[in-house]
Amino acid sequence: MPGGLPAALEAGLAQARQIADAVLFEGYVLYPYRASAAKNRLRWQFGVLVPPSYGADSGEHSHQRTECLIEPRHGSLLAVELRFLRARRRTVQRALDDGGYETVPELALADRVVLPWDEGMEERIALLVPVAGLTRDGGAVHRFRLPARREEEPLDEAGVRAGRLLCAREEVSGVIRLSARELPGPYGALRLTAVVENTGAWDPWDGASRESALPHSLVSAHLLLALDRGVFLSSADPPRWAAGAVAECRNEHTWPVLAGADGRGDVLLSSPIILEDHPRIAPESPGALYDATEIDEILALRTAALTDREKREARGTDARAGAVIDLADSLPPEVLERLHGAVRELRAAPAASASPASGAPEQPWWDPGADREVDPGRDRVLIDGHPVGAGSRVLLKPGRRRTDAQDLFLHGCTGLVEAVLHDVDGSVHLAVTVEGDPGADLWRLQGRFRYFQPDEVAPVEAS
Repeated sequence: MPGGLPAALEAGLAQARQIADAVLFEGYVLYPYRASAAKNRLRWQFGVLVPPSYGADSGEHSHQRTECLIEPRHGSLLAVELRFLRARRRTVQRALDDGGYETVPELALADRVVLPWDEGMEERIALLVPVAGLTRDGGAVHRFRLPARREEEPLDEAGVRAGRLLCAREEVSGVIRLSARELPGPYGALRLTAVVENTGAWDPWDGASRESALPHSLVSAHLLLALDRGVFLSSADPPRWAAGAVAECRNEHTWPVLAGADGRGDVLLSSPIILEDHPRIAPESPGALYDATEIDEILALRTAALTDREKREARGTDARAGAVIDLADSLPPEVLERLHGAVRELRAAPAASASPASGAPEQPWWDPGADREVDPGRDRVLIDGHPVGAGSRVLLKPGRRRTDAQDLFLHGCTGLVEAVLHDVDGSVHLAVTVEGDPGADLWRLQGRFRYFQPDEVAPVEAS
């Protein structure tokens, strides 16, 4: 786009592109990240817009349609980014002694094993249009065409030509249609429609298979829309006055969500996968793993455990797969520990925090929310008129309503209260170690206790 985007639009799109990149590569290459793996032989399941000549009989789609409500201000500009992957089909050839080449199913090099593969090349079609012009007849129509390309990449080892890659990108063409219609009422809202179509005139002379259609397709296609002045209305949680109009929006093969920074409504992501408004990348994630519905810890550990041969094949499959191998091999223990689990705050942390000079911890160990009104080591609960807390001796009398049958064997035993705990539902629980248990010190050291409710114990002083 000549001159680039206005600063307001570029700032709004910057954070949304992080989420859009995750959408773009969702399921791009699956563990174990090798082209030879069975689950990597049927690729690209999200947002694939195939040529019309293939989509008519295949059940796949050649278009996607986004409809949403916007509240633009006078003179608003709409930035549109169509983002997708374009397949670059790779053929592997081995160098012959006579200077020629022959096509082979794989080529083993010292650091990698190179295999045939479809690489995903990022493409972007960017538009900037006045919102006012979209309400006129026909709105805005932008056609695009990406020509075919042929490339050759040498494969050298120790300064000697070992082979080459022949890489081919086929022609891809399409159209973006934008229009808007005023809604009745005093709010000044518009119904914005954005349609993306694959218009490629591909002739499937070699058979209408998905394999042959993919190089002519828009893969992982999605839209980023941004307003420099104005907001998009949430399709999932619209204001009451707009609920009826939102329900009438027709979205086909895409899912529009708000993606503006800090909960703002100036950016919308129309995604081929279902997301919530304002999706975020988990801060614990060390990097892209590309595996659909990934669980970072499991993938990182299993990837690090691949054999050297498997890692060499992954590196030869795709540069992004190789980056995953390198990432898994380099993760320090503290990062893996962080991947093991994260607790999001159950309540907002108080504004004031302890001063480091006071020696008090800034975040008590028992509550990630640092609720200073709760202290398991000092709290007391009144039982039979006696305050019971950490250090109190109690008589255990679990009732039959308990689901843990082993607790019934403790009926009549005495225990020592270690802490008084409050859960998010407001219930009170006593953490107890059983007196006379030879493993009590070990349980205490590990923070493992038996838990009883106040009506299941009696203060020893009152028994």
